Amino acid sequence: MHAVPPADDIEGYLQHLAVERHLATRTLALYRAALTRLQHAAAADGVELRAAQPHDLRRWMALLRAERLGPRSLALVLSAWRGLFRWWGRRGEVQHNPVDGLHAPKAPKPLPKALSVDQAMALADHHGRARPDGHGRAHGEADAALCARDQAVLELLYGCGLRVGELTALDATASPQGKGWIDRADRSAHVLGKGGKRRSVPLGRAACDALDRWLSARADVARPGEAALFVSQRGTRLSASQVRTRLAQLARAAGLPTHVHPHMLRHSFASHLLQSSGDLRAVQELLGHANIATTQIYTKLDHQHLARVYDAAHPRAKARRG
Repeated sequence: MHAVPPADDIEGYLQHLAVERHLATRTLALYRAALTRLQHAAAADGVELRAAQPHDLRRWMALLRAERLGPRSLALVLSAWRGLFRWWGRRGEVQHNPVDGLHAPKAPKPLPKALSVDQAMALADHHGRARPDGHGRAHGEADAALCARDQAVLELLYGCGLRVGELTALDATASPQGKGWIDRADRSAHVLGKGGKRRSVPLGRAACDALDRWLSARADVARPGEAALFVSQRGTRLSASQVRTRLAQLARAAGLPTHVHPHMLRHSFASHLLQSSGDLRAVQELLGHANIATTQIYTKLDHQHLARVYDAAHPRAKARRG
């Protein structure tokens, strides 16, 4: 009996992954390292690997956790181990897979990325100041109408916290078939969110003013009969990818040091509103979250903001850094 499987047996499995599963070279290297760990653990305990039991695998996983491997690394190791035993099982070399039932700890979800208040205001104000010149041109090749459109898009993404899909689905006028529209009479945006849930979001003065400028210019761009509120240079409904591309360009022009995408403005809307109001339920309603637990992630962003203020301003924080 062998305490570990022959090296060529492990190589056979890796060859299977390379040829039949088409795993990338980098992934194969990681799998090889994971299987080497498995071999060493089995050899140290004097365990015939094909006869390993679930309690053996749990012990070996505990050793890896003691080495402070992160959740993602542990998940990859488990995937490699599970795959090896599954491969042996298909060949009739093991009766069960001792890795089944083992799970890596959940990796913490990264916090959503939000702009600071100063960055968000700089983005909106920079574009708002870039009014067309005497030739009706602004932002390089963009004409006056598209400049007004971009400002309205910015104000609805940051000022109302709309998802990019909700924004692009807005129609110029309300209709029974429409997914969303702007009601200028009560200064609100009516959108169809996730799960087919409708909600209304109030419009601030900046958003209303930007929309008025765009609506006065929209006819110069939109094709006849086009229902969409926001249209591309070709006159058809603006797509989500076009919004992402245009927003990234506007952020670079404003000198922002980070890549800005539409959902970042939604995160910024929620974070800044929560910082100012502390009203988690109101933010939940404005975002259209079905579960308040989804909204609570922004309390962590708020805590990060407070921590930065503390570190920058409190005398004891400065003393601690020194």
